[in-house]
Amino acid sequence: MTTPIHPATRVGHVHLKVSDLDRAIGFYSGVLGFEVTQRYGAQAAFLSAGGYHHHIGLNTWESLGGTRPAPGTVGLYHSAFLYPDRKALANALKRLVEAGYPLTGASDHGVSEALYLDDPDGNGVELYWDRPEADWPRDEKGGLKMTTRRLDLEKLLVEAD
Repeated sequence: MTTPIHPATRVGHVHLKVSDLDRAIGFYSGVLGFEVTQRYGAQAAFLSAGGYHHHIGLNTWESLGGTRPAPGTVGLYHSAFLYPDRKALANALKRLVEAGYPLTGASDHGVSEALYLDDPDGNGVELYWDRPEADWPRDEKGGLKMTTRRLDLEKLLVEAD
């Protein structure tokens, strides 16, 4: 029997191949608000929230000027960024609206509320917050009972600063 992974293990960062570094920085920093913590010339950059060394790595080492993956190919479905609460997610939505950046979806999953979009290179991005675990929907045996319902974006925006 295999020993399970330690329960405190988390995804530390995502590192993406991009076709245009400045355009990618414009999205992750300019639109989403991550801070550039380090840049390696015109080839790579690291970005974070709250002063961490990096949550996002971007590089053009193998992808400068490249094209988006074709539909039906394998690769990253999306990276997901967990916000601390609903108000922070509302502020993220407000940033997107003010930047005129389109969503590809928005869902209430019962355990969380999520916004979906694509970065300029077609990488999927999820912005979400988790409800308190005590509020997660459960079945009669106590197992999770996640759903996918429409998220009311207007109601969410009311909570933004």
